[in-house]
Amino acid sequence: MRIMGLDFGSKTVGVAISDSLLITAQGIEIIRRKEENKLRQTLARIEALIEEYEVEEIVLGYPKNMNDTLGERVEKTDSFRESLERRTGLPVHLWDERLTTVAADKAMMEAGIRRENRKDHVDKIAAIFILQGYLDYRKMQQS
Repeated sequence: MRIMGLDFGSKTVGVAISDSLLITAQGIEIIRRKEENKLRQTLARIEALIEEYEVEEIVLGYPKNMNDTLGERVEKTDSFRESLERRTGLPVHLWDERLTTVAADKAMMEAGIRRENRKDHVDKIAAIFILQGYLDYRKMQQS
């Protein structure tokens, strides 16, 4: 069994996959689309990755505002979650993604990745942070 982590953005979806022991998250790719509401190819690619990696659950970053309110991006994420559940038949867990992009940017800075190259990686790294947070939480709950 593996779990997929997704960082859903307006034109990209960062994708991470757990190892089979559900201990670590690895970044897989960034799915890009030309228009925000054109999700058919994005969902098809996610389905292909689910099959390739034998994914049984999905964790989707939930973009709450810093003051814990729900904004416009949350509505789009809820709609994307419904589409994922319908198309894949898998459970989709929402995971608070506040500050994951900031943490991803900081990690890249510390790794010496140049500023102009960071945008090419930030969504995938944010997906890793989302999934790793969920995996760590699950492990704590089982202890």
